[in-house]
Amino acid sequence: MAIWEKSEAYFEYLGFILALNESVQGKALNVECAHSPVIGNVVTMLNVFDEWITQIPPTDQPQRFGNKSFRVWHEKLQQSGMDELHKILPSEFHRAIPEIVQYLYESFGNPTRIDYGTGHEMAFLMFLCCMFKIGAFKQDDKVAVVVKIFNRYLELVRSLQLTYRMEPAGSHGVWSLDDYQFVPFVWGSAQLIGHPRLEPRHFVDSDIVEAHSKQYMFLGCIEFISKVKIGPFAEHSNQLWNVSAVSSWVKVNSGLIKMYKVEVLAKFPVIQHVLFGSLLSIKPASAPPVARGSRQDQRIRPPPPLK
Repeated sequence: MAIWEKSEAYFEYLGFILALNESVQGKALNVECAHSPVIGNVVTMLNVFDEWITQIPPTDQPQRFGNKSFRVWHEKLQQSGMDELHKILPSEFHRAIPEIVQYLYESFGNPTRIDYGTGHEMAFLMFLCCMFKIGAFKQDDKVAVVVKIFNRYLELVRSLQLTYRMEPAGSHGVWSLDDYQFVPFVWGSAQLIGHPRLEPRHFVDSDIVEAHSKQYMFLGCIEFISKVKIGPFAEHSNQLWNVSAVSSWVKVNSGLIKMYKVEVLAKFPVIQHVLFGSLLSIKPASAPPVARGSRQDQRIRPPPPLK
């Protein structure tokens, strides 16, 4: 863990989270944003993965959790992942596919345990980070990566979780933020910074959540939790209930970033599964980390162009 926290991968990944966090401040999901063609291609790929769920219905089995059909879905992902990336990426990026496809394989849950958690979410975010690093995504694509790709990914993994009754991976139960996700709360709270009417206290109001869940990722997460859990919100989602008492979205956002570093990035059960390679390297970061939150650490630095 000490090597990870001083590695190039750690600072690249955290810098990626912070850069996209800043880029979506005050922007709803339906915001008009310029984006390169590869953004639309990745969304199309996620649509294909979603169609597989229809083609591979859950099997009739006695267990409440962990439908074995997910293993069939995941096997299809591993058989087709490379081909899908070849379709969506221009030929000059094909050399990177054997490395970045590994993050894609890890992004949707574990086929052995049939579970999903923040480590799988992190794998998909590392996939997106690598797409910036190889140059497939441009600096101007940051907003679109959140509102178009990551939001579509959320819809897909929720469908997987419900269809195949996936177990939460490493859940802290009622004391965790959510059974499955974390980053949509971070970026979702950034979207709400500066909103003229919506304050943190409003997200426990079901009418407000229903009215705005399609525009703001944070409220979409609350809506999903409310659909899949029964009982009073303060009991089944105590940590989120506490967040509703925070005075501003700026404080919610900065607090969730700190919590993400402690509860996800500093936890061995999550990090033991992280893959390292040439794009996200375990090598020690050469320069000392820049002051947290400074402008300098918000950039996603691409590597030298692929030859």
